Amino acid sequence: MGRSPSFAGVILAAGDSTRMGQDKALLPWQGGTFLSAAIDVLKPVTELVIVVGGKNTNSLLPTIYQKGVFITENHHTERGQFSSLQVGLQAVLNRGRDTAIVALVDRPAPRPETVRAIKKHFLDSLQQGAWAVVPEYEGKHGHPFVAGREMIERFLRAPQEATARDVEHAAQRHISYLKVHDPLVVANVDTPEQYQELEQNG
Repeated sequence: MGRSPSFAGVILAAGDSTRMGQDKALLPWQGGTFLSAAIDVLKPVTELVIVVGGKNTNSLLPTIYQKGVFITENHHTERGQFSSLQVGLQAVLNRGRDTAIVALVDRPAPRPETVRAIKKHFLDSLQQGAWAVVPEYEGKHGHPFVAGREMIERFLRAPQEATARDVEHAAQRHISYLKVHDPLVVANVDTPEQYQELEQNG
């Protein structure tokens, strides 16, 4: 019987939000912000939460302090989101955890029951050799996803020019996809119009 995984939440929040015109992490959402909602949904199912900031790190600090989570900074955001993922996953290992639940701050947090189901499915799939669990809604893969130690190491060993999708495809047989009934796992909010539509439907 293997050792039980130790979970850390990772929230990728280092993007420049150029199309939105303001930091998506701080967009108002359900009485808080996209960032605070992501923290609230990850905290109950993890031992700690790490937020990856970029040039916006200082503006994220009030939420970080209020919520009692950790921040780490990606100093090379020009390399894209995959570089933030690598920074966040390295921080997970540095803090002595071996499994990450990775969320994107530029989309609304999923329902708490969705995150619990994803985590449970990962634990249930360990015996079958799963390295990761990715949620799926109406045929589309989404977030947050769970990455175990083997998957974390694959991400960290990947070249800088790689993408998360490249690594996922290379490890396809070790990834379990879980169908969920939560459209928020695939919701994209890149423009003010998409955000307005989300608010109207939310």
